[in-house]
This record gives sequence, C-alpha cells and structure tokens, in this order.
Amino acid sequence: MTRKELSMARKAFTLIELLVVIAIVSILLSLLLPAVQKVRESANRIKCQNNLKQMGLACHQYHDTHRSFPPGYLASAPYPDTTPGWGWAAFLLPYIEQENLYRQIDFRQPVEKSSAIQTPLAIFLCPSDEPPVTDFPLTDMTFTPLCTAAASSYAATVGQDASEVDAPTGDGVFYRNSKTRIGDIVDGTSQTVLLGDRAWSQTHGIWAGAPNGAICRPGEANVWPNATGPAQALILVHNNWINIATDADGGLDDFSGSHPGGVNLLFADGSMHFIHSITSDGAERRAFWALGTRAGGEVIDGNLDY
Repeated sequence: MTRKELSMARKAFTLIELLVVIAIVSILLSLLLPAVQKVRESANRIKCQNNLKQMGLACHQYHDTHRSFPPGYLASAPYPDTTPGWGWAAFLLPYIEQENLYRQIDFRQPVEKSSAIQTPLAIFLCPSDEPPVTDFPLTDMTFTPLCTAAASSYAATVGQDASEVDAPTGDGVFYRNSKTRIGDIVDGTSQTVLLGDRAWSQTHGIWAGAPNGAICRPGEANVWPNATGPAQALILVHNNWINIATDADGGLDDFSGSHPGGVNLLFADGSMHFIHSITSDGAERRAFWALGTRAGGEVIDGNLDY
C-alpha cells in the first residue's frame, strides 16, 4: 500500500471507534435528559401556579362585586339533584377575560344543555397534565351519554374529610349554593384552601359544573379504573388525601397532581403553596383537614409547604 493509500485509509472510522462514539453520546444523553425534564417540569409548575393565581384574583374580583365567593355549584332543584349545576369556574368567566363565553350561558338552564361547556380554556389546564384537546363525553351510571364537556385540571374544596362533595353543605369555602364571604373565613385566609391541582389524568373533571345524574370517572393514570364518583366530584374535592393510590374510590374526590411529589394549592389570601403528597394517616393528614375548613378553630404550623 502506498503512502497516499495509507493516508486515505486512515480517514475512515473503525467499527470500534464508531461504537465508542455511540456509547459516549448515549451516556451524555442519559445525563442530559433528566436535567431537561427537570427544567421543563419547573416551567410547567410555574405556569400551573400562574393559572391558580389568576383564578385567585378572579375569586377576589367576584367577591368585590358580589360580596361573596362564587358557589361551589348552583342548584335550584331539590337536593340531591344538582340542576342547573353551574360550577364555581363558570362564575369566574368574566374575571378571566372570558366575558363573551359568559354571555352565552343561561345560568337558569341545566349545564349539560349548553354548548358553552365544550369550550376548552387554557387557564383550567395544567401543562403537566394530559387533558384532551377537545371536549369528552360525560355519562350517567349506565354509561348513557349526557353531554360532552371541556376538561379541567383543577378543583375547589368543600372542606375537610368530614365534608363530602355531594353533601348539601360543607365546612370549607365552596359547596352547594355556597356564598362564603371573607369574613366567614375566621380561621384566616392564609390558613384556608380555595382551589388546587386535580389532574385530569387521574380524575376526568370539567370546569363547567355538575350535570345532574353525571358520573365522575377515573383518568387513564388512575390505578382504580372502575371507580366512580358523583357529579359534584367533576368540580369539587375535599381536603383528605393528596395523590392517594390505595383508596378504592380512586381518589376522585381528592386533590391530585401531575407534578412530582405533590400539588399546587391556592389559599384564600391569594398565596400559593406546594403541598406534598399525603397517602397515609398521621399529623400531616390532620393538618391538611384543618386547611380545608373556614371556621374550624384549628391551630396550624406556620410552615404550610410540607
């Protein structure tokens, strides 16, 4: 082989050299990917918090206008029917730059009869969640279709564990026909939860309200695929568990999130806190109950971000 031929031969990679390069690139990617995912999740959490902060401002603007927070859901039919069923988020529409959508709604008519509920709204969708881009079907217990509605990644709390989402009242801020005033929150607005993460991937919630006879069903990430909840669970939760996976009801009436380790919660003073998952009984769970009540008289540790 001539010197020229030898020089040209050396310009090519050997198989071993190629495998070494591939191995090095693979290692670098394995190191880089978690960092990229961490940065992405950090951005998603901030966007989620901004969504809740906007809802908090809207709640207070509603309060300034109506002298109370919006109802958990509006029901003129005898209990336990939910008709017309319009929920807290629907009443906030004028305060989140959705005045035109708000004007399409006749709040005297059943929520399931309005096409407005099919409108997806970015403010009600957590970027870490996996909601559908279009409306999805709601059914009754026999899987008979009732309507289609746009998804939501958030829910409001009716109170502590003892308050059920389908009860006629609650010891929190939002429940059937509630008109809670700031003055009613004697536990302190900085000690009382309003809203928070409730992942659509765990619970197929909506923003519009509680259609009469509808069933709340688990999301694709829920480990209890056959669990069911009442219509009120489409928009409401209680302060009991966070990201529970061992409860046979699928945690459909509990806060849940797509953020690793916990959920974003909005408090009545407009502050945001990231509360870690609560999946076992103990002091943290009892403290979380207390954060759900508006007038329970509990004394809570000042450090809420547990």
